[in-house]
Amino acid sequence: MEAVRAVTGTAVPLDRSDVDTDQVIPSDWLKRVERTGFGRGLFGEWRDDRTFVLNQPEHAGATILVAGPNFGVGSSREHAVWALLDYGFQAVVSPRFGDIFRSNATKGGLVPAEVDAAFGRALLDAVLADAALEVTVDIERLVVAAPAAGLEAPFGMDAFTQHRLVEGLDDVDLTLRHAADIDAFESRRPAWLPKAAGT
Repeated sequence: MEAVRAVTGTAVPLDRSDVDTDQVIPSDWLKRVERTGFGRGLFGEWRDDRTFVLNQPEHAGATILVAGPNFGVGSSREHAVWALLDYGFQAVVSPRFGDIFRSNATKGGLVPAEVDAAFGRALLDAVLADAALEVTVDIERLVVAAPAAGLEAPFGMDAFTQHRLVEGLDDVDLTLRHAADIDAFESRRPAWLPKAAGT
């Protein structure tokens, strides 16, 4: 996973609350066996509406999604995170996230910046008013800011998750930090027991 220290760019304002993972990536997309190409299905049912925010040219290339409260609620599908990342988003700002979505996001390298409700509304309104507004989600400082709009607020994240994102450590990377111990363990196992591939 790539290290993420700060995300700076324009934002897409998704002025909806209680967005569940089925709305993020419809169930038809769950039949795919690879992890790529999900960006085409992001908010698939809503994108049929030409006025939907992702269909607006002024939001092309945005790297941050600013959503209403309760984003990513519902089922535990990792595909929601894959779709957001594949589309080009690197961070989502919301006053509240579904717990499983938040966990899946941080493990996949997508930054869920949970801000207080008043700031979330103010940022959403600022992005709605100015599609070119530059927003920064700073993982090292744990701050979301839109300086041109005079907005800045902290967001919460536990120290271990912050460390994983800043260092670019997914679950495989964390396991490989113990490669020498794993190799030593495997070398002592009786020959009749299964062994890890390559040992």
